[in-house]
Amino acid sequence: MFLLPHLLRRFVKHGLMILRTHDGKEHRFGSGAGGPSVSMRLMDAKVERDIFFNPELATAEAYMDGRLVFEDGSTVYDLLLLFSVNRSGLASHPLQQGLRKVWRALRNVHQSNPLGRAASNVRKHYDFPAEFYALWLDETMSYSCAYFSHPEESLEDAQQNKLRHIAAKLKLTPGMSVVEIGSGWGGLAIYLAKNCGAHVTAINVSPEQIASARKRAEAAGVSDKVTFVEQDYRELNGTFDRVVSVGMMEHVGVPFFDAYFNKIQDLLKPGGFAMVHAIGRMSPPGSTAPFIRKYIFPGGYVPALSEVFASTERTHLWVADCEVLRLHYYWTIKHWRQRFLARRADVVAMMGERFARMWEFYLGAVELGFLNGSNMVYQLLLSRNRDDVPVVRDYIVDGERKLLADRQ
Repeated sequence: MFLLPHLLRRFVKHGLMILRTHDGKEHRFGSGAGGPSVSMRLMDAKVERDIFFNPELATAEAYMDGRLVFEDGSTVYDLLLLFSVNRSGLASHPLQQGLRKVWRALRNVHQSNPLGRAASNVRKHYDFPAEFYALWLDETMSYSCAYFSHPEESLEDAQQNKLRHIAAKLKLTPGMSVVEIGSGWGGLAIYLAKNCGAHVTAINVSPEQIASARKRAEAAGVSDKVTFVEQDYRELNGTFDRVVSVGMMEHVGVPFFDAYFNKIQDLLKPGGFAMVHAIGRMSPPGSTAPFIRKYIFPGGYVPALSEVFASTERTHLWVADCEVLRLHYYWTIKHWRQRFLARRADVVAMMGERFARMWEFYLGAVELGFLNGSNMVYQLLLSRNRDDVPVVRDYIVDGERKLLADRQ
């Protein structure tokens, strides 16, 4: 073990890492103060070299393959928490700085989502059985950031808050036409049809999600008001009173932002407007972490707001409103991770142990990215004209209160 200590001594400044190697030696890094403690063992010599050269990817793969095991009651979440409070130390290592330069140089390649490949990339994440996601999502199958009125709120209530918040922002009246770009399992489309009387065309490139969404719309009694279509956003035609896109822009890629916003503009009727809800970063433009890029969201990228606004400027759209949700996704994913762990045995039976470890690593990493990293969620209201969206935000709160009163 010659290379890895150089990285870990520079990396672990807060908390404590106890690392046992395959030859039985024990190494300690960090003082133990200001962070968590984690105890783990590397099962072979090669994994030490792998982690040194690409720690974010190789650590995940070693855990998935059983070549990295946790001891003394430690868990993979403890390691991820240790990483999240020491991330600056890792990023400052010369090798890591070099890796990040390479990733940034290749990011247009990593974010290449032309027609066809975009659908293939999305299906790698969403075309698992709906029963898997139902193990740990809420009953609406919402797989995006909830909206918490307080940190202790239940996931079910917070997801209803999110649907109500978006509906209020859209300022819908019965009979309005809405197109949803990226419909997931149909929760938002069903809500807008059922609670606002809208006629919704919802597109998605995941056949698994569309099949499930159609069943859910029929069960909710709104199949006559919601049409689910397997289609890429670039192939959409027609005009609508409103356009809404939740959790979709992360799959677009910066090279395609202008096409995305131009399509939104083309889909709007005169006087209409759009709402976009997506993950962003408060830091400058960067690249997608290698584990997430390889195993979770191929082709995906979380943009800086400077990249988003540069595109809305080029496409001549008014950003009539921007709301930044900061800890809301941390609370959301914390619920998901805890619910996932409670049903972990069922996940293993359905998807296998390696998959369960991959998903456990993913949920822990992204949860902590919203707590200690630079990630957040933004909601934009977009229009062609400066006054297509009400110029005072009071209408949103008024709309939420009405929707809540109607529900009761």
